[in-house]
Amino acid sequence: MRRQYGSIREEVLAAITRVCDSQGFILGPEVEALEREICTLTGATAAVGCASGTEALWLALVAAGVKPGDSVITTAFSFFASASAIVRAGAKPILMDVDPGTLNLDAAQVRKRLRADRPKNLRAILPVHLYGQCADMDAFDEIAREFNVAIVEDAAQAIGAAWRGRGAGSMGATAAFSFYPTKNLSAYGDAGIVTTMNPEMAEHMRRLRNHGSPRRYYHDEFGWNGRMDAIQAAVLRVKLPHIADWNEARRQHAATYDRLFADAGMLSPAASAPIRLLARDSNATHVFHQYVIRAQRRDELRGFLADRKIGTEIYYPLPLHLQPVFSCLGLKEGDLPRAEQAAKEVLALPMFPELADAEIRRVVECIAEFYS
Repeated sequence: MRRQYGSIREEVLAAITRVCDSQGFILGPEVEALEREICTLTGATAAVGCASGTEALWLALVAAGVKPGDSVITTAFSFFASASAIVRAGAKPILMDVDPGTLNLDAAQVRKRLRADRPKNLRAILPVHLYGQCADMDAFDEIAREFNVAIVEDAAQAIGAAWRGRGAGSMGATAAFSFYPTKNLSAYGDAGIVTTMNPEMAEHMRRLRNHGSPRRYYHDEFGWNGRMDAIQAAVLRVKLPHIADWNEARRQHAATYDRLFADAGMLSPAASAPIRLLARDSNATHVFHQYVIRAQRRDELRGFLADRKIGTEIYYPLPLHLQPVFSCLGLKEGDLPRAEQAAKEVLALPMFPELADAEIRRVVECIAEFYS
């Protein structure tokens, strides 16, 4: 983050000063301009800036028609907000297993489940574009038509990603993005945005983010305080023109990791291989929010790298169906084996646009040393 800030410091400070001089700190022209610019990037018709990615998920679900008593299918292998936003909307999350290659929500299993035993009051399906790679949106489009359900994209990790040329954020009824400080496009605090192809849904979300108010002090429904700060919008607008180059740098870093792991003889399709890469769908334009491997003796490897001052992270160490708060769903260990196995093996390696090739080489060399 410091490296990126160093390259845009003067622009960022000028943007923040512009907001401070205007004394307009909530919503306003900066947020409206960001909304237009995000539409241009994603191909969506409308965008609604809000306070966080979590807020964006709630807005996206409610605007798509999710209401108390409904159910929503989503993946068991994601950040907590993917499921907690469903609960906040008054609905029941139906947690399902992942594709064994990409670790995205398995569309084939979803279709099989719906044909055999459709959940009561199913209103929507929420696929997560995990680690910056879009879920199989062709399959989910077919499911939406066959079963008359809304698709809500959790695109929190996927700004700039695409599926067969369609931008993440333009393929579902609604889509939620996060601008948390570690995201590919990041604010200097919490912020999020929802995109949609439906102008009426956008207007509904604008009311919902502002206490359900179409005009000041008049309230048509119960909403929430989910407004975006103008300073965050101004910072994001400085960064937005760089996002294509930053995402391309991430793709190049991923290719360097791939090549160095192959050169080190560490890649094998066998389940006994020390590390395995996640599958990359040829239809997906990946933005590598994370570069994730599946590693044997993952926790030992992580400690080994930490001793050598190489930071890593586990996204995610416990699948959602095994989180204590979701025990009410009645799922137990063994019910979603792919998500459970992934949680034991995934390891995110250093990945950011300013990463140097020499740093990537050192990471790979240390991993090779651990398994030698």
